[in-house]
Amino acid sequence: MDQHNTPAKRKGRWKLFAVLLVCASPLLLSYLTYYVIKPAGRTNYGDLIDPRNHPIPQLGATTLDGKPSGLEQFKGKWIMLNVDNGDCQQACRDQLVQMRQLRLMQGKERERVERVWLITDSTPLDTMLMRVVEGTHFLRAPADAVAKWLPVEQGGNAADHIYLIDPLGNLMMRFPKNADPAKVKKDIGKVLKASAIG
Repeated sequence: MDQHNTPAKRKGRWKLFAVLLVCASPLLLSYLTYYVIKPAGRTNYGDLIDPRNHPIPQLGATTLDGKPSGLEQFKGKWIMLNVDNGDCQQACRDQLVQMRQLRLMQGKERERVERVWLITDSTPLDTMLMRVVEGTHFLRAPADAVAKWLPVEQGGNAADHIYLIDPLGNLMMRFPKNADPAKVKKDIGKVLKASAIG
């Protein structure tokens, strides 16, 4: 009898396989739900973006005091992303405040979400605005590098949208210009509920 393949060893292998499958199933199911299965009818408000085509690139980003930095530091968390120049007119301000509120509305799940403002020029920021959106991470990045990475609605620009980046570092959703906060909240809640990561 082959001592290397006893019934006890085979049974042990199956148990190990079953444990691994149970541990991996939440991640596999969330991946299948959002990237493979195409449910009948549109179930999301934001536009889904194929994450395989939009990983976080090397943007040459810096902190406000000029130190090299990047979105990679937030891997492992969901990222709500706003893009605009430092002048940040009313639409930009509204988006930053909306991101703050959207995160708060996720309740106990809010700790899984970070907020980032990618600033595409060297304009000094309004200190009052920085206080209002406290908790937002401020990064400066070249406008051309940002424009090459972020898909926009036809005729629009990146400043029109709030983007969502998954914990693996892939862009996965873009919300429309002048988005309905209640619908954005629902989409973010769905991805947080379905995902075992981040």
